[in-house]
Amino acid sequence: MVIMSYNILLVDDDCDFREELRSCLEDDYKILEAANGQQAMQFLKKPNMIDIVILDVIMQGLSGTEVLKEIKKNAPDLGIIMMSGKSSKEAAIESLRSHADDFIEKPFSIPVLKEAITRILKAGSRRRFPHLSDAGKMERAKLFIERNYDRKIRLDDIADEVCLSPKYISRAFKEHVGCGFNEYRLKIKMEYAQAKLKESGATIEQIARDFGYQNTESFTRVFKKITGLSPSEFRACKITRTRS
Repeated sequence: MVIMSYNILLVDDDCDFREELRSCLEDDYKILEAANGQQAMQFLKKPNMIDIVILDVIMQGLSGTEVLKEIKKNAPDLGIIMMSGKSSKEAAIESLRSHADDFIEKPFSIPVLKEAITRILKAGSRRRFPHLSDAGKMERAKLFIERNYDRKIRLDDIADEVCLSPKYISRAFKEHVGCGFNEYRLKIKMEYAQAKLKESGATIEQIARDFGYQNTESFTRVFKKITGLSPSEFRACKITRTRS
């Protein structure tokens, strides 16, 4: 199962390279693709949740550096990693002067790329969101929870994401969201669990493991507390309604 996390737009005119890179990253990130600079710009002009763009320098049509400059003009806080298969000091300098967050030469190791992604995401969350109101930060906190519904999320993770202390965010979360952090986190997790029970043939034991529970009993207890039904009762009810 793909973990819903941060969204990355991969822009490269080499289809095989995109496919290879996607396979290396899609367990940790949601990967979207563009085959050229024009496609990337069309996508980014629409409402989106892209966190990082990984952008090739040399492409047909719009070059990577042209796309970079256009992105930074419209979305200066969007993280961008430039990459090039041709070693060029000039390309690296131009990319960094145009405010790319990093420049990586092909071929590169996946751990090096992942390290750059992690660093940029961490820096970006601090750079982009301090200006938000408390209500805005709580919306970002809710989004973080929803994107990472099947991960173990601590209050410290949320606090780090929106640049507030855990104690403060605990109080603000209840004030703006209407329930506590843990209550909301479990509510979202169980909403996804309900969808999984309805839409997949996975066993309850498998679903419990997918959602981070060591044993089915713990999962069943939380599920019933939130929904009023055990997982097996919920699934049986949905099957009966479908048949009728």
